[in-house]
Amino acid sequence: MKKFCFLIFLFAPFLAVGQLLDDAGVQQLLLKASDKIYNYEFDEADEYIRQVKARYPQHPVVPLLKAVEMYWQYLPIKDNKSATAQYTNYLNQSVALAKKMLDRNEDDPEGAFFSLASHGYLAMKYHYDNEMMKAVGEAQKAYSYLKKGFKLMEKNPEFYFSTGLYNYYIERYPMDHPVSKPLLLFFQSGDMNLGIKQLETAIRRGVFTRTETALYLGQIYMQHESQPARAAACLKPLADKYPQNPIFTLRSAEALVQSGRYREAQPYLERLRTLPQKFLAMPIKVLDGIIEEKLNGNAKLAAENYQAALKLPVDEVFTKEFAAHAYSGLARIAAQTGDRNRAKSMYKKVLSLAEYKSSIQEAKNYLKT
Repeated sequence: MKKFCFLIFLFAPFLAVGQLLDDAGVQQLLLKASDKIYNYEFDEADEYIRQVKARYPQHPVVPLLKAVEMYWQYLPIKDNKSATAQYTNYLNQSVALAKKMLDRNEDDPEGAFFSLASHGYLAMKYHYDNEMMKAVGEAQKAYSYLKKGFKLMEKNPEFYFSTGLYNYYIERYPMDHPVSKPLLLFFQSGDMNLGIKQLETAIRRGVFTRTETALYLGQIYMQHESQPARAAACLKPLADKYPQNPIFTLRSAEALVQSGRYREAQPYLERLRTLPQKFLAMPIKVLDGIIEEKLNGNAKLAAENYQAALKLPVDEVFTKEFAAHAYSGLARIAAQTGDRNRAKSMYKKVLSLAEYKSSIQEAKNYLKT
């Protein structure tokens, strides 16, 4: 069972609503609902979801959409027990309805797609709740549908998303976590370059997964490939189309700052200040610090921002990397003032937190000197 732990990291939430039937009218309703969800217009989204339910009351898309809506509405949902319970209930409903589709036809691409999405969401939910056995169980179930998706990309282009993620991470994950290599021997091998190409195809050809594909491809470029300019090309259009979405705006601002496009990032930072999510306060301080350090050359104010950020709560899912950014900034400032002991101490903290290859390499390079 342990070998399925890897899969938990693959099934990040995505708005998986598939090529629903052959009903173009319902597909338009689903697209409108997803757009409203992404832009935090939940009342409007509910109206579109009600219309879909009226036509297809027993289709798994309805509870899955409601689960996705709750995921975004209560972000981070793990901090709200009542919302989490309802979220889990919706996902279990989607699993049950998708199973009925597969009971009628085990090769049904929609049934496989909704099963993959629903079990994937549950795997992530249990992972973040530290219920690892439940998470592994859901990931194991999702993997069987993921494999079906490898053969269904041409029938349903939405599978380019899950297949591309798999092909990339099945190779990348053991590179970053060598201890996992023996656990992955029985998994189908992947190809990172092919995975990226498939994700790019999903952005072009996918309908319902296009937005989330851009989000996760942007994250790959930021975290693993150290190409923030390419990340910005994926993320900035999302922030522009969905200005009320805190994650799209935050990731776009981060990618622009990491690309050195500080002035271009500032409108997104200003927008973040107007959004209500409390977890944004910490990354805003960090991005302010980077701009003060690198654009304005104000090391004192930069350090104040970094230190203030590190006093704020850190969300393990959304803002942990910003703590690493803050320690990197403090390390650079200490190094510039000749305080090597402090710089080394800060960079060691970076290594304990960072997942971005660029941050890890910066810290390692300094600690070697």
